[in-house]
Amino acid sequence: MTSTPEPPGSARPGGRTARNTAAVLRATLDELGEHGYAGLTVDRVAARSGVHKATVYRRWGGVDGLLAAALEWSAREHDWAPTRTGTLEGDLLALAEDVRHGFTDAPEGAVSAASIAAALASPVAAEALRAFMADRHERSAAVVAEAVERGEVPEGTDAVEVVRCAVAPVYHRLLVGREPVSDADLRRAARIAADAARAGAFVTRD
Repeated sequence: MTSTPEPPGSARPGGRTARNTAAVLRATLDELGEHGYAGLTVDRVAARSGVHKATVYRRWGGVDGLLAAALEWSAREHDWAPTRTGTLEGDLLALAEDVRHGFTDAPEGAVSAASIAAALASPVAAEALRAFMADRHERSAAVVAEAVERGEVPEGTDAVEVVRCAVAPVYHRLLVGREPVSDADLRRAARIAADAARAGAFVTRD
């Protein structure tokens, strides 16, 4: 795979520049959560971060560049790891709980929902969100790999697909049906995904 240039604002400069970068990207997420993608402006981000808007335009180019960099920064700065419970079903339940928390608890919930809305409106935001979710899925897949090592699920199990199966019903209820998600809903999703994995439903075949 060939490398591609980093988007403006994605580098990791040091000192004052690093502080300004963090302030701008944090302000971008805060503004996104409060005003949504439609209300996200360079002027608001600049005012909130205390960084001159000319600097913001020069480094990030505009709203889409800011949002892409902010999502990448968020994934990097918040060194998230999945909870381990000792069983695949328990680990998948913890992942489902994390998804529910991420969309229903303030202020994270507003930012998460606004990020989805932004991805529907902007190809740049959509690509940034795909990268963010790919990172989360890869980190989450570790719990399935550990279940393979314990002999809970067969060799060759597609770990990312097991994770997707466990969390997809949660996303559907939250974002499509706009329904409350109960503890029973989470337990059911985790149990179904774990049972299917143990039965070999996610084993990749040629």
